Amino acid sequence: MASFSRRRFLQNGVAAGAILSLPAATYRAAFAAEVPPSEAIRVASIGVGLQGKANLNALVKNVVAVCDVDSSHLAEAAAIVEKKGNRTPVAVSDYRKLLDRKDIDAVVVTTPDHWHALCTIHACQAGKDVYCEKPLSLMIGEGRKMVLAARKHQRIVQTGSQQRSGKEFRTACELVRNGAIGKVTKVLVGLPGPNFKAPAVPDSAVPDVLDFNVWLGPAPERKYNEKQVHYLFRFFWDYSGGQQTNFGAHHLDIAQWGLGMDDSGPTKIEGTATFHKDKWFETPETAKIVYTYANGIPMSCTLGNGGHPGGTTFEGEKGVIFVTRGKLEVKIGGEKVDPAKLPSGDVKLAVSNNHHANWLECIKSRKLPVADVEIGHRSATVCHLGNIAVRTGRPIVWDPVTEQIAGDEAASKMLLKPYRKPWTLG
Repeated sequence: MASFSRRRFLQNGVAAGAILSLPAATYRAAFAAEVPPSEAIRVASIGVGLQGKANLNALVKNVVAVCDVDSSHLAEAAAIVEKKGNRTPVAVSDYRKLLDRKDIDAVVVTTPDHWHALCTIHACQAGKDVYCEKPLSLMIGEGRKMVLAARKHQRIVQTGSQQRSGKEFRTACELVRNGAIGKVTKVLVGLPGPNFKAPAVPDSAVPDVLDFNVWLGPAPERKYNEKQVHYLFRFFWDYSGGQQTNFGAHHLDIAQWGLGMDDSGPTKIEGTATFHKDKWFETPETAKIVYTYANGIPMSCTLGNGGHPGGTTFEGEKGVIFVTRGKLEVKIGGEKVDPAKLPSGDVKLAVSNNHHANWLECIKSRKLPVADVEIGHRSATVCHLGNIAVRTGRPIVWDPVTEQIAGDEAASKMLLKPYRKPWTLG
């Protein structure tokens, strides 16, 4: 704990415990006096590493507790809340210690992907609303259980696919849905290649700051390797699905939105991939995947160099719409057109200009957020199906209603795999 001494850390933990031991109504009033009423929802941040720190900073006025199995991350997060939030947060390494607290209303889950399902489901069971980072799940079967938990316990669960709160993406999808380019004939999605930090290194001793056994959690037991934890976890199958689920959870999500498939998905998936020749990481180095929907529309998704432009391209009978972060380009009959000059049409999509604020607003209104858990599950499913296709090397026939793979037992087993004991999904 280089920037936050152990003694000070323990003192702050005691102070926070004293504050949060007040009756819920009393603490709620004290908190509301510090911040505007719209921000009076008390949040615990679970996982406060790279993206977790970004979420923490975005919600710091609401954060009253932080959690991480890496004590250096935990100390840094606590210091951020002290400085920017002007309060001493509860700081723990086990997220379960936060769930029974009546003085925490909601949690942000920014753990590695293999922890998303358990943290989210347990939080829903404890009556907490949830902001869960994308991709929503590690496996398709987990995602459906997350949706069921949110609905059963009537929780607001926002998926961290923040492009749903970007004006350029909403405009693009509204234009597509309103027929600005005519009938859609094809969708192209371009994803980046892996940004693995070379080279690979041998397994080594676990750093003192990390509880690696808990970091592994439901994942299979293995030795510690510094190139397989924190950000780089995403390139190993036990923890994530590579760029297919990382950026796919953004750009494939926008494709689903534009096609009006938020409650469905493709019916056939086939593709090929290449992998690192020295096996520095496990997920694809490049990939070409074709998804076909029941209406016959094909979606081509490439990963890595030489693929489609990074973002989502909708091709129609009359024109083309390309959208990526900070850019929306519309061509009708080969000529560029100002999107603002096109008829708006009758289809109006959910408006959110700030992803975190949308979540907080929906916690208060109890309306579904712009990237509701069902949407996150369906978009993650598209990503996972692409990985299943390239890993098996066979076309996948998918039923988006029953959420089952037809006629392929080996592929079906990849929908939900057992957890390492004692962890269970239930």
